[in-house]
Amino acid sequence: MSEVKISAEPRTEFGKGGARRTRRAGKVPAVLYGHGEKPKHIALPAREFAAAIRKGGANQLFAIEVSDGTQVLALPKAIQRDPIKDSFEHVDLLLVRRGEKVTVEVPVQLTGEAAKDTLIVHDHDTLSVTADATKVPDHLEASIEGAEPGTTITAADVELPSGVELATDEETAVASVTAAPTAEQLEATLPEVEEATEEAEAEAGEETAEAPEGAPAAEGEAPAEEKTEA
Repeated sequence: MSEVKISAEPRTEFGKGGARRTRRAGKVPAVLYGHGEKPKHIALPAREFAAAIRKGGANQLFAIEVSDGTQVLALPKAIQRDPIKDSFEHVDLLLVRRGEKVTVEVPVQLTGEAAKDTLIVHDHDTLSVTADATKVPDHLEASIEGAEPGTTITAADVELPSGVELATDEETAVASVTAAPTAEQLEATLPEVEEATEEAEAEAGEETAEAPEGAPAAEGEAPAEEKTEA
């Protein structure tokens, strides 16, 4: 994976207030750490950082140039996102050197098509691998071409690029192939689903039914018999 050059500024404001002001300025609060060095707080341009992550994934290598003259290589170690805005809240960046081995989680993509009338169950979407910090793959691939029901794709079946070593147990299940349910099986389970739905609706109806006479009134409201006109 090629590195992405990105500029950064030293960050002097900390805490929730400082982080909010950094984000309002179109930047992402971040911290650089590793190699026994004191953590360095920086702010990254949000738009450029987001574009790099979209293209290279969560293991994108960054060549960071800080305005104080610092130049480093770093990999994202932890990325915090806002689930509603889908924006970046904070990034932890791990300092790395060329030729240094790192262990990271890499996404696994399944290729090919399994046998007819099967279902694929994804057991693990990522695997831990060890690779040169400057050559971390953006994804790994495992073939399910023609896989029959009962087949299990393990970490050992995943194709590893040159120089990349598996750090996860080889027996770790990546995906399982099962037989798709037949029309008869689906019809057989339909009554059970309908019964469960009816029971849930009945329970919901009981909860929303009017309270019996004499029941306590809602908080902040006097019982009906105690209400008087102004």
